[in-house]
Amino acid sequence: MVRVFAFILLTAIATPAFAQQPYPSKPVRIVSPFPPGGGNDALCRAVAPKLSENLKQQVIVENRAGANGIVGTEVAARSAPDGYTILLIPSGHAVNASLYKKLPFDSIRDFTPITLAASSPLVLAVHPSLPVKNVKDVIALAKSRPGQLTYVSSGIGSSGHLAGALFDTLTGTKMVHIPYKGMALAITDLMGGQVTMTFGTSLSVIPQVRSGRLRALATTGATRSPALPDLPTIAETGVPGYEASLWYGFVGPAKIPPEIVNRLNSAIIAVLQMTEIRERLASQGVDPIYNTPEEFAKLLVNDLDRWAKVVKRAGVQPE
Repeated sequence: MVRVFAFILLTAIATPAFAQQPYPSKPVRIVSPFPPGGGNDALCRAVAPKLSENLKQQVIVENRAGANGIVGTEVAARSAPDGYTILLIPSGHAVNASLYKKLPFDSIRDFTPITLAASSPLVLAVHPSLPVKNVKDVIALAKSRPGQLTYVSSGIGSSGHLAGALFDTLTGTKMVHIPYKGMALAITDLMGGQVTMTFGTSLSVIPQVRSGRLRALATTGATRSPALPDLPTIAETGVPGYEASLWYGFVGPAKIPPEIVNRLNSAIIAVLQMTEIRERLASQGVDPIYNTPEEFAKLLVNDLDRWAKVVKRAGVQPE
């Protein structure tokens, strides 16, 4: 608890020089620390045009991919705390602190939370040629072929990787994780049949499911997603207690002045409340959500502690 309040106090410290300037008076940059085509990028590009209208300034999405999001995250952390560079992080941001011994930033202290943006379960999807119709079939097939079934993700320690590791732990299966540098390439190979399955983001998987190029079996949330009500959860189809959801949220460098944080918070929330945006995201299996900077700060600290236990238990190691 002390760590939470210290973090909130630290991120609330203003820099008077920035507070004196009208905001925003120039373009705002959203850094997406993953390649184009994945869930993080898709959400950035859904929000950016409407945020530009709201702020009355151009909002530019900049992809800075690499090292499981670390490259782009460092870019944002080292940017001026003036509100002109913000970053969309996935819940995997909290995982990296436990996965990598030396990060070029502190996952908590070097960032100013702005708001959550979206929540989504991952989707267990397979190539249509795989002879499975449900989760129980996957478990049976994986046990009959230990070390032969493969699942792809956007990188070691990503949400998709940990979702698969948790699946193996709870079911006693032994599948092989194949990390990619982003979901776009991973999904391409999955559709081509080079790999078996994925615990992928709704944004990257659902369009391919609807086109018939992938088959969705279940979602990873604790309950069914309002955006994907026809898909059962993994927990209800053979793995009690299984849950591995994904969230996205906006942060900026540490010490952004509170008035700018509040301006961004209200502007982003206004975009997320738009019917057009809600329907667009819902069609891709994503539920828009939002909260206060203080609430987001608490979530980050809690998730960092929670995923540290999962990483240790699963024995996940970086490349």
